[in-house]
Amino acid sequence: MSTVLKWLGGKATIIDEIKKVIPEGKRLIEPFAGSCSVMMNTDFEHYIIADINPDLIALYQSIKIEPERFISISQCLFHDNNNEIDYYSLRDVFNLSSGDLLTKSAIFLYLNRHGYRGLCRYNKSKGFFNTPYGNYKSPYFPEKEIYALHEKLKSTTILCGRFQDTLSLAREGDVVYCDPPYVNEKKFTSYHTNGFTMKEQQELVAKLKELSAQNICVVASSHDNEDMRLLYSDFSQSYLSVRRRVGVDVGKAKHAPELIAYHIPVTP
Repeated sequence: MSTVLKWLGGKATIIDEIKKVIPEGKRLIEPFAGSCSVMMNTDFEHYIIADINPDLIALYQSIKIEPERFISISQCLFHDNNNEIDYYSLRDVFNLSSGDLLTKSAIFLYLNRHGYRGLCRYNKSKGFFNTPYGNYKSPYFPEKEIYALHEKLKSTTILCGRFQDTLSLAREGDVVYCDPPYVNEKKFTSYHTNGFTMKEQQELVAKLKELSAQNICVVASSHDNEDMRLLYSDFSQSYLSVRRRVGVDVGKAKHAPELIAYHIPVTP
């Protein structure tokens, strides 16, 4: 199942490989929600999805509570504003708005589908969304994906917060899947306005080790390099080559090495 949002680093291209590792269970916990590709392609009884980005979480809450109104507002935005001038005008409205969260969430979807390569990028000084216009001829409106997500969210708890707080909710019998920002030449990719530091990455791995010791199933994705293999050395590992291409035509798709680290408790 495709996702509502385009998302850099989304797991659509390797979802089958991830599903080979993720076991069956009653509840899946994702502290780095992103586009929710793993949630949309698995069949747990319940989910917890969380992210530190309040705009992302507001969009999921809007789709869960008022899907019809969300679709109606979003369709109007897509139909009437497919040009550069309107894109930047709506981006300003999005950045300065403090009113109706559902309308702001609809603008967030519009910006995601009309912005350059689906990037979700904010400046550090004011926290403003600053992805430039993508110049697409006919951006796809994900109506069927919105309805599918709405159905999935009926059995989902949605949280906005730090991964540490979300992982503290894990209990034996849960499955945890983490897709944190990736390392690229020892620099972390942008993660909302605060960045994602090496210290946080180390804290994440330490917490995953704690959960593993409690017989909780843990799966994590990472950019594959020697540092990350060492950091996840206490986990089983598999290695993939992932196709990286988001949105506009930019020549041949690039491939990047991907690491999947996991601990699956042995059931008696």
